[in-house]
Amino acid sequence: MIEINDIHKTFGDNHVLKGISATFKPGVNNLIIGGSGSGKTTLLKCIVGLHEPTKGEVIFAGENFTKMNFEQRVPIRTHIGMLFQNSALFDSMTVEENVMFPLNLFTQMSKGEKLDRANFCLKRVNLTGKNKLYPAELSGGMKKRVGIARAISMQPKYLFVDEPNSGLDPLTSILIDDLISELTEEYQITTVVVTHDMNSVMGIGDHIIFLYNGEKWWEGSNHDIAHTDNKELNEFVFASKFMRAAKSKL
Repeated sequence: MIEINDIHKTFGDNHVLKGISATFKPGVNNLIIGGSGSGKTTLLKCIVGLHEPTKGEVIFAGENFTKMNFEQRVPIRTHIGMLFQNSALFDSMTVEENVMFPLNLFTQMSKGEKLDRANFCLKRVNLTGKNKLYPAELSGGMKKRVGIARAISMQPKYLFVDEPNSGLDPLTSILIDDLISELTEEYQITTVVVTHDMNSVMGIGDHIIFLYNGEKWWEGSNHDIAHTDNKELNEFVFASKFMRAAKSKL
């Protein structure tokens, strides 16, 4: 479980995050949504330590991550998996080498053990036999799946995903969403996903926080969205509907 308490983040005079608190539980899909500039990616970076909050606390399983120094954070970071927006694969490495990269960096496993783990993770994301391919030989969806395989290679307790469906077609996006959801439930991972994809929100949004101008404006599930009277959330979720209605009046 991850708790964030009264998170603020400023960059000079720009107050990006304004007192955000939330609890992210394991085994459910925790989504952070909001428009461009709402602060969702900044919040994700504050949680994982890529940004330091100006004020507030980030707590992993009862341990105050915010108050730790670099060395003290290492044990928690070894339990964190990340899937970046562009997958962030190493172009000069094969699929197999990309998945094994965290194992080479953080474990004392033998080469055979690392290979076994890589093969297991690739099988889990339906990429068996793709070990020797390079990222340039993969489709966008395959790159995302390799990124997921690498993210779960260390058997993380925490999985952070930034815009997993960026650049993907609708069918592939559904497959990626389903895969993230299955892994989250199967391994009881605390998963936090930043997304603007409303199909993801309505499909796998067990727990959602909506950011608006740097504040937590709404919190609930995908089922709750249909019944909310939050004006800004409705406009964000059903933006295309509102835009079509507005155009029809012109």
